[in-house]
Amino acid sequence: MKKEKKKREKGVIREYFELIVETAVYVFFVMTFVVQAFQIPTGSMENTLLVGDFLLVNKFIYAPYIWSWEKKILPIKEIKRKDIVVFKYPRDLSKDFVKRVIALEGEKVEIKNKQVYVNDKPLKEPYKIHTDENVYSKEEYNFYQSVLRDNYGPVTVPKGHLFVLGDNRDNSLDSRFWGFLPRSYIKGKPWLIYFSYKAERGAYLKTGILDRIKKLVNFIPKARWKRIFRIIK
Repeated sequence: MKKEKKKREKGVIREYFELIVETAVYVFFVMTFVVQAFQIPTGSMENTLLVGDFLLVNKFIYAPYIWSWEKKILPIKEIKRKDIVVFKYPRDLSKDFVKRVIALEGEKVEIKNKQVYVNDKPLKEPYKIHTDENVYSKEEYNFYQSVLRDNYGPVTVPKGHLFVLGDNRDNSLDSRFWGFLPRSYIKGKPWLIYFSYKAERGAYLKTGILDRIKKLVNFIPKARWKRIFRIIK
């Protein structure tokens, strides 16, 4: 009886162990190839994405493919203008950025007094906001970075690259300042806001113990419930 009991116990332990291993492998596969958790640290994509939004990023949607039939049976899509993308920041590959695709390879892009033109046609952008009414031009200002914000180009996007901008157009570090985005740096497309709370600006820079406790305490009281489980378009 005791031997049979021990066998059953070993069998149960083995089943639990196998379940844990299988679950770990599955989670590792999903987090590596399918989805990624991502937090919005800055206001560069307001009001589309807010500081304190926690996202699930679809890493599979822009996956490379070899055969044309792969696109027909797999949920793979080509990157399109106005897609929001998460990517490795070209000047620091350890950081992830999120911006909106404005121009594709081979396209001409220009910004005139805050208005974006793609192939000489004004781009309609109902999602963008401007928080500064001032318009900086080459004739009036000598500070190059300020001029680039409101008047840029014209330039042609090189092969294998994209031109991306933040929706909060006056407060975004994007292609106007660091150049074209290599297509290979794209990590995925934001899919779902799974949690959101009203975080203070610059909260991602505060990493001390007291700061972490403060964030944890404010998680629920400052939750933006209406944004939770919102599909990102």
